[in-house]
Amino acid sequence: MRTLGQAVADARSRLAEAGLPDSAIEARLLVGGLLGLTSTEVFTGTDRPVSAAEDERISKAVERRLKREPVHRILGSREFHGLELLLSKETLEPRPDTEVLVEAVLPQLRQIVATKGAARVLDIGTGTGAIVLALLAQCPEAQGIGSDISDDALATAKRNAERLGLAERFSAINSRWFDKISGRFDIIVSNPPYIRSDVIPELEPEVRDYDPMAALDGGPDGLKAYRAIAAQAADFLEKDGVIGVEIGYDQKDTVSAIFCSAGFTLAQARRDYGDNDRVLVFSVAKS
Repeated sequence: MRTLGQAVADARSRLAEAGLPDSAIEARLLVGGLLGLTSTEVFTGTDRPVSAAEDERISKAVERRLKREPVHRILGSREFHGLELLLSKETLEPRPDTEVLVEAVLPQLRQIVATKGAARVLDIGTGTGAIVLALLAQCPEAQGIGSDISDDALATAKRNAERLGLAERFSAINSRWFDKISGRFDIIVSNPPYIRSDVIPELEPEVRDYDPMAALDGGPDGLKAYRAIAAQAADFLEKDGVIGVEIGYDQKDTVSAIFCSAGFTLAQARRDYGDNDRVLVFSVAKS
């Protein structure tokens, strides 16, 4: 019977030999996640015995990682803005840079609630529900809708809402853009597909082979989703509401032009943790 320390060391060695750059971090994360241990417990519990069944689970998980399946997909969940979110085949894995979008629109959401006593949020292409659920968790007076064209993603978003105690304030709707959406919203958010079609084959295997293509491919110029959203968003946004979108690192000017042509004003632009343009927030242009 091996110890926890030996299991982590072996996993780290196998990942490093395969050329994975963050082998030490990933080994601890993978083993700890499989055994239900915190990072502190992994560090301090090196003498903990690992049963034969646990050892087999670890070995199979390492094999999956060696095939470039992301650690969080192997574990089945990932933390986002302090929330533990389940993943599924047709959901994009939420990443830290998307938290910038939550932080960008959260002050506006709180201000609207302070004024009106309530607020409605729409998350287009919700996936796991990450963005809208993070906003609802921070703002108990808000109601949210997550839309997606994937039934698998919508089922996952609903499960996440239930696990987080947010189900009573969250609804999931199968809709392409605004096709099945009704009413107006104080906040509209989206992390749409924005990668150019010709770039997809060049992506890292962890993204190209495991994130759903529908959540990645933004068409020939990467801007297809923004045109679709901008063309209709004004009909679904309250006059003092805002729409926030995640963008690619080189899309600030082009996405801004699309929304401004549709009658919006750029209210805010934010960079991500790598200092790349990542989030744009628009308001309805005042006449």
